[in-house]
Amino acid sequence: MCTGAFCAHPVQLGVRTASVAVAVIAAIGLLSTGAASADTFVPLPNGEQVGDGVKLDRFGESALLFPSMSDNGAGRDAMVSGTVTAQVTATPTVPHTGPFIIPPANTPGSNNSSVHGSSQLNTGYIVGCQVSIGTSAISAGAGVSLSTTQAGANGSISLQLGPGQVTFVELSYKDILHPGTYSIVYKDVEISIQGCGGYAQARAYTNVDITGDFYSRTTLYGQPFGIG
Repeated sequence: MCTGAFCAHPVQLGVRTASVAVAVIAAIGLLSTGAASADTFVPLPNGEQVGDGVKLDRFGESALLFPSMSDNGAGRDAMVSGTVTAQVTATPTVPHTGPFIIPPANTPGSNNSSVHGSSQLNTGYIVGCQVSIGTSAISAGAGVSLSTTQAGANGSISLQLGPGQVTFVELSYKDILHPGTYSIVYKDVEISIQGCGGYAQARAYTNVDITGDFYSRTTLYGQPFGIG
């Protein structure tokens, strides 16, 4: 038989062990709550595309995903950054900007650049709600609702998207008047999506349109990434 003092130790150790276990579980719970609301940095791969007299490059692209301020379950927020460059060796034969040579077709993602008086570099993002932004979704015949918009004056993008809707968002453009290297740099451009109860996805795009005696377009797409 054991003495009273000796038998008391297992009981005390058991209490201490239980207390430590409760403390550890509470700490894990707090960490899990923080992780759910933490920002997520998504590095995206570089890319290049070669066309007629044009070489397109995208590098340093990334997305920072963070909880929507609306906190209603249908909001998605991200900030995107990146650099695109176009090396143009073909000489544009129409060395002036505008006016339109023919009425603009205003097709999604075109920025009407095929009908501008000058060649052009333009870049932006394709954003969709419950749509995988692949080559099929980019086509107007993919059975999705397409639209176009531009970033606001403060560099932010606010979209209202429902299931099956896709929007081409232009961030910036530069007219190409002479052969040379043209660049567009964007940093921490906010994309805010409202109304999308399911998953949302985005994908960078960059176009170079060369006008003149013969029209050509070179397009570079980025890797799709999820937003919420």
